[in-house]
Amino acid sequence: MGMGRVCRIALTVLVAMTLLLAQSVYAQSEPTRSSLQAGNRPPPQAFEDCRGKTDGDIVQHSTPDGMVAATCVISPDGLVARPDRPTNGRSDRMQGKTSGVDDRRPSTSAPNDQRQQSNRTAPQGGGRGYSLEQAVSDNAQLHTIAFNGLSFITGSFGASTFIPPGKVSDFFGFQFMRDIDAAGKGHNPLFLDRVAGNVLSILDAGQLDLFRNEAATEATQLKGLAFKRLPLISAFHAQLDGKIPAGSSGLNIEAVKRYAGAMFTADAALAYQRATIFGRIASSLTVSQKSVLSRMHFGDFNSWPAVDMERYKLPRGTDHIVNVAYMTLASEFFSWYSGSLEADTYFCPERHGTYFGGFFVKDMPAMGKRDYNISTALTGDLGEQFLQQLNHEQRHMMTDIIDRQRKLLAGIVEVRRAISTELRRFLSGGAADRSKVQALGRQYGELDGELAYIYSTTFAKIAATLSPEQRAALRRLRNGDRYVAAPAYLYSDPLSQAPSVAEASVLFFPPR
Repeated sequence: MGMGRVCRIALTVLVAMTLLLAQSVYAQSEPTRSSLQAGNRPPPQAFEDCRGKTDGDIVQHSTPDGMVAATCVISPDGLVARPDRPTNGRSDRMQGKTSGVDDRRPSTSAPNDQRQQSNRTAPQGGGRGYSLEQAVSDNAQLHTIAFNGLSFITGSFGASTFIPPGKVSDFFGFQFMRDIDAAGKGHNPLFLDRVAGNVLSILDAGQLDLFRNEAATEATQLKGLAFKRLPLISAFHAQLDGKIPAGSSGLNIEAVKRYAGAMFTADAALAYQRATIFGRIASSLTVSQKSVLSRMHFGDFNSWPAVDMERYKLPRGTDHIVNVAYMTLASEFFSWYSGSLEADTYFCPERHGTYFGGFFVKDMPAMGKRDYNISTALTGDLGEQFLQQLNHEQRHMMTDIIDRQRKLLAGIVEVRRAISTELRRFLSGGAADRSKVQALGRQYGELDGELAYIYSTTFAKIAATLSPEQRAALRRLRNGDRYVAAPAYLYSDPLSQAPSVAEASVLFFPPR
C-alpha cells in the first residue's frame, strides 16, 4: 500500500472520529432537546409556561419542587420550557446552594468593568460578586418582587411605611459596600457604627461641624421625604383593599409617576447637597487623615478598627433623626471617597418598589439589637415560597411583571449612573450641575413610580383571587403576627398614629 493511500485512509478515519465526537458533545450539551426527540415528553406545565413565548425566551418554570429558571426551546410537540439547570427531581435551590445564600446572590465572577475597579473598591480577602447585572436579573427580580407581594398582601399600611433611612439619596456606594463585605457583616447593625466611628474619629473640629450642621439641615428634609411616601402607600393599600374613591376606575399610572417624580426630585436635591459637603471634606483631608482612610479597605469590615462610638455620638437629647443623618453622612462619605462610579450606580434588587412592607418583614427582627445578622436568604426563600402557593394564573401575573419592567430597570441604571457621574465632580474638586441632578431625579422617580404602579396593581389582582386556604398559607409564611406594626413609621421609628394622607385621592382616576 502506498504512503499516499495510507495518509488518505488515516485522514478519512480522523474526520469520521471528529464528526462522531462533535455529535457526542452536542448531544451532551442539549440533553433536553435530545430527550424530547427521543420521545420523553415533558409534563404539560412545561408547554404551558412557554405559551405565547418564542424560542430562547427565559421563563419561570413551575415544577413539583418549586419555580426554576428555564429557557423556551423548540420540540417536536411545540415550544417547551427547558430548566437552565438539570433538576433531577429537585429545585435549583437544592443544588449547590447552601443555607444563608439567597437567589439574589450572583456568581463569584463579576463583570469585567467591576473586576477592573481599583483595589480599594474591591473587597479584600474575598467577597461576593454582586453587580448591577445580577441585581436586575430575572431571577433576582422575580423573587424580590414576590417577597414584596407576600409582605404587602399579608401586611398593613403601617408595615408598608417602614423603610431604612439608607434607602434615601443612595448614590454614594454604601449599599454596594455592604453587599460585598468580605466579613459578611454588611447587614449587621455593627457595620454602619464601625465605619462611621472610624471616619468621625479622624476628622478635626471644623470637619465635624460640617457634618453636624448638615445633619441638622437634612433632618427636616428626611422627614419630608418620609411623609411624602405615605399618600402613595395609602393609595396602594386602597387599591389592594378595594376601597378606591367612589366612581373611580382605580389608580392612575400618570398621576403615580408624577407624584413619585416630584418625590425623587427632592431626593436628588438632598443627594446634591450631601455631595457638596463630602467634596468639601475630601478636599480638606490632611495627609495623615488620607493615610488612615487608605488602610480602611472598601468592603472589608475586618480592616476597620473597633471604636468606642459613645465618644463620637452627638450630645444626649439630640433628635433621633439628626443622629441618623449624622451617622449616615459619616458612613457614606467613606464609601463614596473610597469607592467608584460603579459602586455609586449599583442598587440591590429590593431598592425599588419599597412601598409594600418588605423591609418591615426583613429588618424588624434586627431592631434594638446591636449585633444581629439579617439573613440575606430571607428575601429569596420567602419569595420562592410565595410563588409556590399561587396557582398557574396567579403565577403568570407575577412572572409577567419581569417582561413589563425590563426596559424600566435599564432606564433606572442609566439615570443612576448619570446622577452618580455628576455628583462625583465634587470629589475631584469640581462642581455638579444642580438643575441637571434634579431633572435626572425627576426622571428616576417617574421610572420608580411606574414600577410601583405595576407591582401594586398586580398584587391587588392576585389578592382578589386568593382562596381562604391560600391566604392562611401566606399568613404562615409571614410568621403570623410575631411582629405587630405600628400605625405608621418615620423610617424605622414608630408613630403613635398614622398621619393624614388625604392627598392619596389624587393618585386615582377622577370619578366618572
